[in-house]
Amino acid sequence: MNASWQNFLASRGARLEAGQVCDFGDPQAELKAAAAGSVLTPLSQFGLIRATGDDAAAFLHNLMSNDILHLARSRAERCGFCSPKGRLLADFLVWREERDYLLQLSADLQPTLFKKLGMYVLRSKVKLTSAGDEIVLLGLAGEGIAATLKGAGLDDPAAPMDVMHTDFGSVIRLDDRRCQLALRVDAATGVWAKLAEQATPVGVAAWRWLEIVAGIPHITSATQEEFVPQMANLELIGGVSFTKGCYPGQEVVARTKYLGKVKRRTYRAHVTAACPPPGTNLFSIDLPDQSCGKVIEAAPSPEGGCEMLASMLMSSAESGDVRLGSVDGPRLEFRALPYALE
Repeated sequence: MNASWQNFLASRGARLEAGQVCDFGDPQAELKAAAAGSVLTPLSQFGLIRATGDDAAAFLHNLMSNDILHLARSRAERCGFCSPKGRLLADFLVWREERDYLLQLSADLQPTLFKKLGMYVLRSKVKLTSAGDEIVLLGLAGEGIAATLKGAGLDDPAAPMDVMHTDFGSVIRLDDRRCQLALRVDAATGVWAKLAEQATPVGVAAWRWLEIVAGIPHITSATQEEFVPQMANLELIGGVSFTKGCYPGQEVVARTKYLGKVKRRTYRAHVTAACPPPGTNLFSIDLPDQSCGKVIEAAPSPEGGCEMLASMLMSSAESGDVRLGSVDGPRLEFRALPYALE
């Protein structure tokens, strides 16, 4: 995180740990605001990689699970980067800035993924750089975000994954209630001040809960190489193209689809317990002696307890009795996702 931006957030009451904004003083009130009002948050949990050069589009297209080659400047998309065995090494939100491509991923993965992607550059005319010090990421959520954006001199993209470009940076519409801003550092403080007049500043936990409600999982270091894209619902949120051609792990991903072998899916659930770390094992009555799945991510719930996205055997979810951590652990109460599990 840019040092001047970090200092600005601290002056506005942010409590920071390890470069992430934990909260602005009252985590429970922030969760309730996320559920019922308009909220604004620094997306310090994400890192950003810039791909520049004549071959940037083709380079990324040959590595990612989605169609980068035809990504319009007015659109963003989700995608995955897989191992040769088809297991997710990272998930990305990708959009364009002029001829460059920006790749957003979990911050804890950025150093290793930066090196990993660099191994594929070879003779391609592409340069990879870290964009975290030059661009500030903000999240904005609530029913009235169009008016909130307008008050800050920003346009609201019309549809999910649409991108609007301004002198300040880019605005990406994520879904009906959320958008993301990618701003120049020198413009971020002024935009923040205007947005904060109408939206409550919140920390990473509140935004993570909103992501869980939206059914958007994120791969972190604890869950690398645990899931093929379908296990994380990546194709259900627009993150996989089955017509774009080859990329690392493509044969495994395609075989999973066309041979009907999707046996695991990601579910949203609530538990009356403290939030578990990513990668925590799940157990069910139909397979008491072995794990039936893993937690992808979790966040405190506005109603108390914890909500999570967890990938598990569909048969175990259908049993209705899945436990956290052990066969005697807290029982998961399944919640609806905004999309169907095909």
